[in-house]
Amino acid sequence: MDARAEIREYLASRRARITPQEAGLVAYGRNRRVPGLRREEVAMLAGVSIDYYTQLERGNSRGVSDEVLEAIAGALQLDEAERAHLFDLARAARRTRPRTAPLDVRPSVQQVLDSMTEAAAFVRNGRLDVLAVNALCRALYAEVLTASADPPNLARFIFLDGRDSAFYADREGITRLAVGSLRTETGRNPGDPVLAGLIRELSARSEEFSALWAEHDVNYYRSGIQPFNHPIARNLALNYNAFELPADPGQTMIVYTAEPGSAAGDALKSLRGGPVGPAVSSET
Repeated sequence: MDARAEIREYLASRRARITPQEAGLVAYGRNRRVPGLRREEVAMLAGVSIDYYTQLERGNSRGVSDEVLEAIAGALQLDEAERAHLFDLARAARRTRPRTAPLDVRPSVQQVLDSMTEAAAFVRNGRLDVLAVNALCRALYAEVLTASADPPNLARFIFLDGRDSAFYADREGITRLAVGSLRTETGRNPGDPVLAGLIRELSARSEEFSALWAEHDVNYYRSGIQPFNHPIARNLALNYNAFELPADPGQTMIVYTAEPGSAAGDALKSLRGGPVGPAVSSET
């Protein structure tokens, strides 16, 4: 993916969603040729020249300071995830060597997963490849792990596997989280050829993905409640928390839990004797 093109399209998409009124400006005339804010309006709100902002929106981030990026983020009313994505894109445009999301999970991390007997947990990378799971997650995610891809990929399951709509109770929510997570990863690693190939595949095979991808939305999958329709446990809503692994940049551990004694907790316990999917291999 072209980092310059990513910056150009991202900034254009963010200013298109903000009306002058929302930005505290007075809109003169009815025949505005662009949706949302004009470039000169963003430049004025950020306190930079129109030429400077135009160059940045064209993808030229060379020499742009953090202070200017902060000002533009404020002008475009970016949230935390969106602001971080803008900074990632600016840094990525200056990076000379692309990085590839890791596939190997250290043995000690697998030991941590295996030590969790009351929670379902797995490790994934920024491409949403499932790299390692514990026993309870293997039962919870049996349908995901039996997908043909090696390693299994959550985005492929969500958009290309017909079983996803029966598995995820909040279909709209999970699709937006998946696309937002992949979009965030493109800012961190725009030169990753495997990530680029995944985006091309999903865009070509799924109109739903292609439409969501064009929105340029980003988000963080950090904590919340994930509802499932499991073939054995039936309806269960699990708490999830995401933990980035500092010693393994690009890898994140996702942990699903339920309140002890709750209906969801009892349903999660029922999976201990349920069907078990194949082990996840970290081999390429």
